[in-house]
Amino acid sequence: MSKPWTDEFVDSLLEKYAKRPGNLARMIVGAGSWRGGLDYLGPERESSHSMPELEEKSASVAAYLAAHGVRKGDRVGVLLPKGPELLVSALAVWRLGAAYLPLFTAFGTDAISMRIQDAEASYVITDTANFSKVDLSVMGRCRVLLVGQEGRDGTESWSSAVDTPPMEGFVEIGPRELIVLLYTSGTTGAPKGVPVPLWALAGFEAYMTLGIGLRHSDRFWNLADPGWAYGLYYGLIGPMILGHRVLYVNRPFDPNSVEEIWRRYGITNFAAAPTAYRAMRSAIGERKVAGSPAVMSSAGEPLNPEVIHWAKASLGVEIRDHYGQTELGMVINNHNDGRLRNEAIPGSMGLPTPGIRAVVVDGDFTEQGPASEGEVAIDAGASPLFWFPGYYHAPDRTAERFSPDGRYYLTGDVASTDQAGNFYFAGRSDDVILTAGYRVGPFEVESAVMAHPKVAECAVIGVPDELRGESIRAYVVLRPGIQAGAELEGEIQQLVRERLSKTAYPREVVVVEELPKTPSGKVQRFLLRAEAAG
Repeated sequence: MSKPWTDEFVDSLLEKYAKRPGNLARMIVGAGSWRGGLDYLGPERESSHSMPELEEKSASVAAYLAAHGVRKGDRVGVLLPKGPELLVSALAVWRLGAAYLPLFTAFGTDAISMRIQDAEASYVITDTANFSKVDLSVMGRCRVLLVGQEGRDGTESWSSAVDTPPMEGFVEIGPRELIVLLYTSGTTGAPKGVPVPLWALAGFEAYMTLGIGLRHSDRFWNLADPGWAYGLYYGLIGPMILGHRVLYVNRPFDPNSVEEIWRRYGITNFAAAPTAYRAMRSAIGERKVAGSPAVMSSAGEPLNPEVIHWAKASLGVEIRDHYGQTELGMVINNHNDGRLRNEAIPGSMGLPTPGIRAVVVDGDFTEQGPASEGEVAIDAGASPLFWFPGYYHAPDRTAERFSPDGRYYLTGDVASTDQAGNFYFAGRSDDVILTAGYRVGPFEVESAVMAHPKVAECAVIGVPDELRGESIRAYVVLRPGIQAGAELEGEIQQLVRERLSKTAYPREVVVVEELPKTPSGKVQRFLLRAEAAG
């Protein structure tokens, strides 16, 4: 008896990526040799870059890095905006068999320093616009390769790197060796490093093919930034291993410009976070839009049902919601592939992708039936595309994410299922905040707020926000004798922007006399959320 086509598809991906050594840069260069490359729309210029051009420059940068000590398995940070230099840097890192460490350009100095130090990065590649965020005093042996202005103290020249004679060949790595080290937020402690092994490409290709529904003839645009998992996994790596060109728009997001970009680049398949779709809905209103991409996907947080209804009426397209995490990739989807295309029920995350067995479990790790809420879990042993190896150098934090017997990976998200197996998101089981498609750990924000000399204590929660899903609210206890006011609120907000991220600052600062705590002194954020909900 023959296997179902889904099993055969998963087996083919495992054979391709999990059974033998390989090199990600070679895969991308080979797949994109005919039509791959990059289209770039920047603040002041527009350009197009072929795969041979990108390969040549990346081979030179790889040769430069190798000559300065970068070896297989090293971590190389890249703090660059979307553009050709970012893509050249990534290909150079992967050519050497090293691991790419994404550093989001909206990060502040503290967030960048933490990642560089924890990853023990050997190099950081950045530009003049972001160099001020790199604290050279904490870099140790990590060196800086600077794009732009020459001669900065403590840096090396990008122009020298791209003028280096190109490296021949590619350094192969094993299926379980790293291509990416990406940090994700948690409720306590510093962000956690997620090691992404080479064989995770099997899951990436599964999502691009079945979830996104990417066809050979498509022109794809993923709006997400490659500093985050969705933009890196599925806006750079995923499409490029399938030979597709990528589009990088390095401009502030303007919902009024999206239609023009769709037309200019012939976009047929589009992906973005719900925040972008909500902004587009506000800008477009009930106007009928001609020439929209035939396929649209949403990820990062639950997509509002009213946005789905609006898209059908105004864009003539059904936006399909997808679910995943940095540690998993996308695992529950309203698939766009015609062979799996289920009815997309507004409010539903969809069905588990082939190769993943997702379930709902209670507090005793017992699987729950339809209509019963519980934590979304991945049955690791029954999920051949589950690739998460555990957090980087953090066995204790890894253990927190698995059932005691190691069978279930626990997502921290609460959901239920219906009779057909569709999943419905209900909320988080912890305090992580989902804002504008990003997961923000309250501990990081609280630590940044506490750096203000007038703040004695702080607790951070997410509150409902029509545009962002959730916005960040900080409750602060001030030091004795300090008066609250708009000036202090602005100082706190700016401090968090500078130290942490432009996406993670509190849009509200509420001064309170004390924070709710347990007898042992632990802040009870859930009581603040209950109070905020009224």
